[in-house]
Amino acid sequence: MIRRAIYPGHFDPLTNGHLDIIERSLTVFHEITVVVAASSRKNPLLGVDERVDLIRDVFKGHKRVKVDRWDGLIMNYARKHRAHAVIRGLRAASDFEYEFMMAAMNKNLNPGVETFFMMTGQNLFFISSTMIKELFLFGGDVSQYVPRQVLRCLDRKRKKR
Repeated sequence: MIRRAIYPGHFDPLTNGHLDIIERSLTVFHEITVVVAASSRKNPLLGVDERVDLIRDVFKGHKRVKVDRWDGLIMNYARKHRAHAVIRGLRAASDFEYEFMMAAMNKNLNPGVETFFMMTGQNLFFISSTMIKELFLFGGDVSQYVPRQVLRCLDRKRKKR
């Protein structure tokens, strides 16, 4: 049986912390689908199509990593695509309460899907898309926190401003 997992999020932008979670998840699951939230209550830096294209570019050649977009409940996506697990990254204890409540709700919505929490690497625990976005918007150097494809995209955005 192929074990499929989904890794949902906004990925605005994709960070090295996200990469760490995806790469380590591949040691447990046969296939990971990165599911980009198509709608957001957040103020996105990158459009959903940009995020999907960037993630596909980063994982070009990785046959076990797929990228999709979704505008709805992630448990409906899991059911539709026969995913066995949802992967959630945890950076600090402050993430746990929210993620724990979300996992409980998701289990109610779709009892056949398990949530797997993964701690980010200790050198990446302070990185979040929100912090990277803010650092970028105020002219900071984000090169050590994002994949090179994301950095090139952000550099193009900076030049357009």
